[in-house]
Amino acid sequence: MRKIIVCTFLTLDGVMQAPGGPDEDAESGFTHGGWQKPVADDEVGTAIAGWYENSDAMLLGRKTYEIFASYWPSADPDNPFTNRMNSMHKYVASRTLTSVEWQNSTLLEGDVVDAVRKLKASAGGNVNVVGSGDLAQTLMRHGLVDEYRLTIHPVIIGTGKRLFADGAIPTALEPVSVSTTKGGTIVGLYRPNGKPTYDSY
Repeated sequence: MRKIIVCTFLTLDGVMQAPGGPDEDAESGFTHGGWQKPVADDEVGTAIAGWYENSDAMLLGRKTYEIFASYWPSADPDNPFTNRMNSMHKYVASRTLTSVEWQNSTLLEGDVVDAVRKLKASAGGNVNVVGSGDLAQTLMRHGLVDEYRLTIHPVIIGTGKRLFADGAIPTALEPVSVSTTKGGTIVGLYRPNGKPTYDSY
């Protein structure tokens, strides 16, 4: 069975919106786009590359798909991620798109939860959910996330979309590997591990 892996860049206060540039996603008046690059370093890049080593597909929501599809097909071919992003298969969850033109893209049909369950049961490598916050939250609510691969950067911006938004399902996490880069970014791999337990001191 394939694993569904949520791969997300977060600020220290949990914001995932528009890490890549000022114009990436200004929804709800967000003015902090492009917050990641100033607080990233070479070790972050190496860690992100590792996220794709055993994955052969991405699962994307409409907004992230459109951002990626407008960038990667014409991105610098010398960037090692360009060929990878273009050649990987992309599964797209959308209620509004009727077609997807970026190479190796497939529009999921029907109910997204049922479609992802079928995708998990199919042959192939792991599937990375990149960005796509609304989609990730849907998958979390239905117990379809097998791992979280997160970079948590040393910056607080106070507003914006959060991966673990209000109403997230309480979940215990097993820390599989956690490290800190020289620039202070936490790189963590976590697996859901049932419900949280509670105690007092």
